[in-house]
Amino acid sequence: MQGVIDPRNQSPKELIQRAATLGLSENSARRLLGSVIGKGECSSETWFDQGILPKSHKEIFPKLRKLNLEKLLKSKTDGFEKAVFRTFDGLAIETVLIPLHKEGAVSLCLSSQVGCVMGCTFCATARLTKRRNLEAWEIVDQFLQCREIAESSKRKVTGVVFMGMGEPFLNFNNVISAAQLFCFPVFNAITAKSITISTVGLIEEINRYIDSKYPFRLSISLGAATDEKRAKLVPVAARSKVVDVMAAAKRYTLDRGTRINLSYVCISGENVSAEDAKALGALIGDTQVRLDLIDVSDSTGKFSAPTLAEMNEFRDALRKYVKQPVVRRYSGGADIQAACGTLAAQ
Repeated sequence: MQGVIDPRNQSPKELIQRAATLGLSENSARRLLGSVIGKGECSSETWFDQGILPKSHKEIFPKLRKLNLEKLLKSKTDGFEKAVFRTFDGLAIETVLIPLHKEGAVSLCLSSQVGCVMGCTFCATARLTKRRNLEAWEIVDQFLQCREIAESSKRKVTGVVFMGMGEPFLNFNNVISAAQLFCFPVFNAITAKSITISTVGLIEEINRYIDSKYPFRLSISLGAATDEKRAKLVPVAARSKVVDVMAAAKRYTLDRGTRINLSYVCISGENVSAEDAKALGALIGDTQVRLDLIDVSDSTGKFSAPTLAEMNEFRDALRKYVKQPVVRRYSGGADIQAACGTLAAQ
């Protein structure tokens, strides 16, 4: 017995191989992905009526499950939207629709886990008590449903960032499978370079990613430039020395011939002094990076974004010590708890 098959729950290569064991051609598998991923057709009757699959395979290819879209929130200030989904085991996950500078273009910030075990002290997701990896189909269904939301108002999804709930590299295989489906060459595909996977610095997984030659962009969230401060702000990730994290980042840049994104959450009184800028400069050195500065968002009030004076001092110091591009990245949707570090199914 082959069991049932969900085309969203494995990589395209794995689906093609599995289809072959059922006597189906590679073309049939590709047409199936065109229907499911390209057009969002999740009813098996569609595949049989169109002749994509033989009707003798109905038990193997049933109608696909969907996450329950519980609510859709839209920011009153900047157009960010947040979709709150409920899984079959009653857990909530969130996806953010990010409006881009190009009119009508949207990027999706996808969740890869329910909750997160990394324990970053400024992150609401880390405070959730129920945790598990999302299956590949649950990641893909976020994408398909949010793409439909965007298309309903004549917008187009042009990018994906795995920066929602969870640490993507702790769900490595499912995240990679989903990313490969998003850029598989069918209708509505997005380019691999428009997909970014973020990690707080899991060195073994970064090296695995580099060795596997995956074509997606990589982003590392540092937290701080010294081991002492990282131990306070990102305690689980800080079990690896920050110089070792940066060594993995440099290996990525040399292997790909491109910059790596470094995300840096700016927290008042914690990691935005001139000394922090100097430590960042020493840490980065000549590694080809783009340093993204993001204001912290913390609904508990424990952490706050830097004051204008703090940020000006930090930026002035960064110009002196960091010889790489530095960008102030906007994190929107604060009024609906859609900003970085605020996703907690609320």
